[in-house]
Amino acid sequence: MSHPLDNIPLLPHVFIMDYDVIIAGAGLNGLTLALALDSAGIRTVIIDKNPKMTASKSGFDGRSYALAASSKKMLEVLGLWENLAKNAQPMLEIKVSDGYAGEAPSPLVMQFSQEDLGQGPMGYTVEDRHLRAVLHNALEHSGVTFLPDCEILSQTTHSINTAVTLKSGITLIASLLVGADGRNSNVAKSASLTRAGWSYGQSSLVCAIAHDKPHNGIAHQYFMPSGPLAILPLTYNRSGIVWTEKTEIAQQIHTLNDTNYLDILRPRFGEFLGDISLAGKRYIYPLSLSTTHRMIAPRVALVGDAAHAVHPIAGQGLNSGFKDVAALAEVLCDTKRRGQDLGIHTTLEEYQHWRGFDNAMLCTATNGFNRLFSNDNPIMRGLRDLSLGLVSNIPSIRRKFVSNASGTAGDVPRLLQGEPL
Repeated sequence: MSHPLDNIPLLPHVFIMDYDVIIAGAGLNGLTLALALDSAGIRTVIIDKNPKMTASKSGFDGRSYALAASSKKMLEVLGLWENLAKNAQPMLEIKVSDGYAGEAPSPLVMQFSQEDLGQGPMGYTVEDRHLRAVLHNALEHSGVTFLPDCEILSQTTHSINTAVTLKSGITLIASLLVGADGRNSNVAKSASLTRAGWSYGQSSLVCAIAHDKPHNGIAHQYFMPSGPLAILPLTYNRSGIVWTEKTEIAQQIHTLNDTNYLDILRPRFGEFLGDISLAGKRYIYPLSLSTTHRMIAPRVALVGDAAHAVHPIAGQGLNSGFKDVAALAEVLCDTKRRGQDLGIHTTLEEYQHWRGFDNAMLCTATNGFNRLFSNDNPIMRGLRDLSLGLVSNIPSIRRKFVSNASGTAGDVPRLLQGEPL
């Protein structure tokens, strides 16, 4: 019987390291997956091209995420929430409306509250710096091997393992390679996992603002002809902003100084929170749909943006990635308990079946919502205003929307239910 190393061509003085799972990419999804696998005793190494100092910096940069209630449960199970809770703002209510800049929003508002969920807040808003710091701190106290500032030169799949060779000359072998390396995933490209997608011709302006009046834990989503404006409550009197415009206009706005930037934002934002000022840096992100046809290849699996990058219109990007993490961790943990090879085809197909359809539906839904709401057609505007009002006034439909937004609908992985692996 051949040894697993027999299939790997060796160079002089190459150092071999053996793991169960290799994760490429130490973003939020990659870090969380590494910690989840470590909690189940799965030997894991995570590789990232960025230096450790860059990955774990803690300065406030204005970026934030809306974590669904189910994502919070997973962070609790992994022992991460306790250190994050003090910097997490509960979302007690969500208001969705249609409107124009400088005008009052439509009176037909779709409104959800935590009572519709019946399990506490529908979600929490957390700053990128706090979430990332908690994950990195946990990584340092885990059994995960972390290799920052490393570049993968090649990846090779064999019948009994997969191998990656780093620029440093180190070769890593494992049963499975996970691509958590973003929408331009090199892991996906090397595994011949093809992508489909298109540009929306829109860009999101992302920042945080301080305001005079309290937000009371209410998140707002305004649909305007050029794109949605999301206002996410942060701790203290601050809110995170995801402001979508046509790309050419967004680029012009982004080049303005802070004073002129706020002058354009104020008519869109309104006066309900009093005077506003910028807190942290400003960012701009071009928007596109990018999804792989499949999330798996022989001994390769993808999570998060490496598999599916969607429009931020529903704020589900990170939550969808966390669903991938929870599902993949569960099938790998169950495979380990059965004493089977973690990279076998049946395990990966189970993951593909579990997450493939849900992610395809999310891509379809976000694409459809953006096309429906990002226009100024008076007929379409009347229909969508009526739809918002109807949804808000039919409790059963409203509760269905809330359960989907909170991540509690459908076949939910154990971690997202608050149960350990």
